[in-house]
Amino acid sequence: MSGSEEDLATDILRGADELAQFLFGSRDQRRKVYHLAATSNLPVFKLGSMICARKSILLKWIIEQENRHTDKGLKRA
Repeated sequence: MSGSEEDLATDILRGADELAQFLFGSRDQRRKVYHLAATSNLPVFKLGSMICARKSILLKWIIEQENRHTDKGLKRA
C-alpha cells in the first residue's frame, strides 16, 4: 500500500458509531449523526449501506460552520 492509500484508509470514518465518536466524543450519539446527515449538509457518503465520511472533510466543514456563524455575528454588530 502506498502512502496516499494509507492516508485515505486512516482518513475515512466508517459507520455512524465512528462518526459520533469523532464529532461528539461518544459512540452513543450515533442518532445525532443520522439526524445531521438527513437535515443538514453534513458531508457524508455511503459505502453500500454504511454511512461514512472523511475526517479531513469533516474538519473543513466544521471550520466553515464556525466561520459562517462568526460572519453572521459580525454583520449584526
